[in-house]
Formats: sequence, structure tokens, C-alpha cells
Amino acid sequence: MPGFVSEKKRLTKSNMCFGNHSKDARGTRSRAVDDCYVPILPGLPDDVAKLCLALVPRTSFPSMGAVSNQWRSFIRSKEFNTIRKQVGLLEEWLYLLSIDNEGNENQWEVLDCFGKKNRVLPPMPGEFKMAFGVVALHGKLLVMAGCTVCEGASSPTADVYQYDSSLNSWSKLSDMNVARYDFACAEVGGMIYAVGGYGADGESLCSAEVYNPDTDKWTLIESLRRPRWGCFACAFEGKLYVMGGRSSFTIGHSKFVDVYDPDNQTWCEMKNGCVMVTAHAVVGEKLFCIEWKNQRKLAIFNPEDGSWKMVPVPVTGSLSIGFRFGILDGKLLLFSLKDEPGYKTLLYDPEAAPGSEWKTTDIKPSGSCLYSVTMKA
Repeated sequence: MPGFVSEKKRLTKSNMCFGNHSKDARGTRSRAVDDCYVPILPGLPDDVAKLCLALVPRTSFPSMGAVSNQWRSFIRSKEFNTIRKQVGLLEEWLYLLSIDNEGNENQWEVLDCFGKKNRVLPPMPGEFKMAFGVVALHGKLLVMAGCTVCEGASSPTADVYQYDSSLNSWSKLSDMNVARYDFACAEVGGMIYAVGGYGADGESLCSAEVYNPDTDKWTLIESLRRPRWGCFACAFEGKLYVMGGRSSFTIGHSKFVDVYDPDNQTWCEMKNGCVMVTAHAVVGEKLFCIEWKNQRKLAIFNPEDGSWKMVPVPVTGSLSIGFRFGILDGKLLLFSLKDEPGYKTLLYDPEAAPGSEWKTTDIKPSGSCLYSVTMKA
């Protein structure tokens, strides 16, 4: 590697551009742009060089990113992730934000496709926040907005931070247009949506916005018909579904499902949702939920016909156990929120034969699970 770097320096130096360029026989300037061009890997076309970099073992990515700004920019790009996907090198990772039993310290930890702990992420930048949104996109983990709490008062933020799984580092992205917390967010068609929540002074919000990772820009879109908070979002067939939580236009918890069509840039609504959802996850083409009022059954939503199916959860131990969901290898993991001795994580396989969908597994976070995100990178 040192020999390669020195060679690159020689190429860069010999091709440096200056204001005084030589002219050809017709008195025109030489092709300065071509003179300045530095290949990704000397002697190889860039498309071949990009493939070579994508084939390097994942553990070497942080070191590769330190070689040059050009390499670092490529490793951080969507194209890098796309090439790795095309050659079948993407791996599935489960990112868990857990908090210790005393509720004092939290950390992001990464589990591999076998549920073995791979590493712990560097601490998230910025102030300690609660009720933020988390979405995975193109090998990146985005942590959005949320609120800080000081002397009992909540202060919403518009901060957005990104963790790059290839470079094992955090960076700051553009702020959202509206500071918010306890809102719904999801990725649809490569864009990230944030909807509703609470704003300044505890104001309930009906605003919605979308993030374009190519431009690093948030744009406001058509608002909901009514403010909504404590809700969640997911994607089905290119559309954004928002459900659960509360609405100022309903008494108690809302059963309405707001559906946004990015193609038409319009909202419509259904009236067949879940209420007071404490855990949700999309596995395959179905949505899995657990409601606060019924922690002993999975509510499974089929978007094709808008129907719900209830599946009993084979709970062991205390009846007060709640759950957070995780997804690994197409299976649903139910992480207990109570750390009881000997308790194992429940696993639900939607593709298993009837009667054998439920199993137990040793896969579990180090502490109580706050957030869970599955990423392919």
C-alpha cells in the first residue's frame, strides 16, 4: 500500500494544473481537464477500479477511506453500496440501541447475520436525545430530530446525524425544516419521510417533509389533514403508511391510516389501523404490530386487502413483559423489555409450517432494547 500511495502522489504532482497553460498550434488551450484527471487506480478504467475497491473485505473499508478523499467519497456513495449488491457482497446486520438496567448509558451495538455481536458503534454526536427517528438507507444509519430534556422541559431539535457503516464514523447532515419528536419516519423509494410528532412548546404537528440523500436536502410536502403524534410509518408498494398514535381530530387513539403517494404527492386515508402500538416491523410484505392493550398477540397487517390477522404470542415468565421487535434473516425477533433470568428471545418465522412458527433464540441486546434497525451493507 505505501508503494501505491507514493505512485499516486507522483501522478498527482505531474498532472497538477496551473493558471498558465501551453497552447497548441491553433493557439487554443490544451485540455486542462484531462491533464488534471487522476484515476482511482492507476492503469485501470474507473469502472474496473470501483469494482476492485468494492471487492475488498469490509474490515478494510475504514483504512481505504483514509487513502484519499477520492476513495473516501466513493466508499460513502450510494454507487459503492449498489456495486456490492450487484456482486452479492451485501451482508445483513442488526443495529440495536440498548440501555443499561439503571437507565444511565446507551449504546448502538451491531449483530451479524448469525446474531453474534460484531462491534459497538462510536457514541452518537450531539446532546443526549429521546423520541428521535431512526432509518437505514444505503448502508447508512440516520438518526433524526428528537428532543432534549432539561429540568422536566422538552426541547425539540431538527438535527440529523448519519452513521456510515463502511467508515465506522458519524457525520452531520442538513437539519430538518421542522424541529420535532415522537414522530413517524420511514424510507420509501430511496427517500426518507418524517411526519407529525410534537414541535416547540409541545405543539402537535401535521407537517411532513422528505429527505433526498443525493442532495442532502429536506423538503416540506403536503401536510396531514390533522395533527398526529406517537405514530409510526412504514412502506408498502411505493407508498408511505402512517398509523397508530393519537390525532387531535379523534377521541383517544387514532385508528386512521394516512397513506401518502409520492408519485401523486397526495394523502388519502383508510380506517383500519392499530392503536397504541408499542412495537412494529415490516417482514416481507406484511406489517407486524403489538398493541399496548394486548401484549400477548401479534397483529399482522396485509396491505393487499387491508386485513388484520391476530397470532397468539407464546409468552413465558412474567405477564408484564413487553417487547421490542428486530428483524434478522426474514424472521421477527421479540426482545423482552424485562431482563428476567433465563429468558430467551422469541423468534417468529412467517414462512415456517403451521404450528412451528415460534422458536426461542439466544440473540439479544446487551441491555433493554430501545431501537432496532436491520441494514444490508
